Amino acid sequence: MMSENTLIYILQANRLMRSDDEIAAFENALAELANNPKSEYLPELHLVLDDRCQHEEVMFSLIHFLESFDVKEQLQAFLHVLPKLLDSAPEWTRIIHTRILNDELTSALYQEMLNSVDSHTKNLVTQLLNEILKERHPVKT
Repeated sequence: MMSENTLIYILQANRLMRSDDEIAAFENALAELANNPKSEYLPELHLVLDDRCQHEEVMFSLIHFLESFDVKEQLQAFLHVLPKLLDSAPEWTRIIHTRILNDELTSALYQEMLNSVDSHTKNLVTQLLNEILKERHPVKT
């Protein structure tokens, strides 16, 4: 078995999935990580997400893997990398937020955890949540 760092490097290197080989390398590395999931790698795993990837269904397998972890650990890692993730993957960041909002228990825990993050991260989340809410409930004129 390869080390987690090597597997995460493979995910990073192949995250744009420009060829069948890159897709296969990504899927194989993710499958190997899923055999022995370790929550300490959650921040790095979140940062694999990239809006430039053309294969959403493969990237969704990473989202599902992230969601397989303890929800509190997953949310902590997500909040920790959120400012960086918003730069490299704003669309995936929105997708994760939408998924959080669609689950009542996760959403409540997330709101509670937002109280302990720095003001910069809190502002970014507030902005993002407001955008998502506007999209869901557009103002009628």
